[in-house]
Amino acid sequence: MANFTGFTQKDFDVFKIDGLDERMEQLRGRLSPKLEAIATDLEPTASSLTGDEMFVHVAKHARRTKNPPNDTWAALASSKRGYKKLPHFQVGMWETHVFIWFAVIYESPIKSDFAKELKANKDQILSSIPDNFVWSKDHTEPDTISHKEMKNGEFDRLVDRLENVKKAEILCGLTLSRDDVRLKDGDEFIKLCETTLKKLSTLYDLTKTIEYK
Repeated sequence: MANFTGFTQKDFDVFKIDGLDERMEQLRGRLSPKLEAIATDLEPTASSLTGDEMFVHVAKHARRTKNPPNDTWAALASSKRGYKKLPHFQVGMWETHVFIWFAVIYESPIKSDFAKELKANKDQILSSIPDNFVWSKDHTEPDTISHKEMKNGEFDRLVDRLENVKKAEILCGLTLSRDDVRLKDGDEFIKLCETTLKKLSTLYDLTKTIEYK
C-alpha cells in the first residue's frame, strides 16, 4: 500500500488562494505532505532504476517574499543536501495538472555536457520516450512541448538551447489533467509514476558518465 492516498479537487484549488502567507499555509499543510508521501513511495524505485541512493526533497519556496507560488513539487536526487544542481525526478502540481518529470534545470553545471549526450543519443531517445510524454524548457512555466513536436525538429532546438543558453533547462515526462481519474487512487498513481520513471531512467543514465567540474 502506498503512503499517498490520492489528490482531490480541493488540492488544486490551493493555487486560487490570494496572498503569499495564506496560500503558503495551505500549500505546506495540504500539498507538501502529499508530495512528500509520493516521493517517499517512489524512492525505492528511483534508487533501483538509477543505481544511486535517492533522497526526498520538498519544495520550500523560501525565497518568495511577495508573489505566492503557482506550482509546487517534491524531488528525488542523489544527494541529501539538495537537488537543483543534480539531474533529478520531480512530481508536482499546478492548478490545472500534475507533472512527473526528469529534470536538468538551470543550476546544473552539467547542462552543456548533457546536451552533447542528448545529441549523440538522439535517435534512441526519440524512439524510446513514449509519444504521450511531453517536454519543457522551463520548470517555472506550465507550457509543454509534445514528444511529436520533438520528433519534428523541436529536439534540436531544445538541446541547442540547453548547450548554449545559461538559463536553459530541459525536462521530460508526463502531465495529467486535474480531472484525470488516476489521480484519485493513491496506489494507481504511484504505479503510473513508477512506470514513468522507468521510461525516464534512460535520460538519467546519460548523465552518469558526465564529470562534475
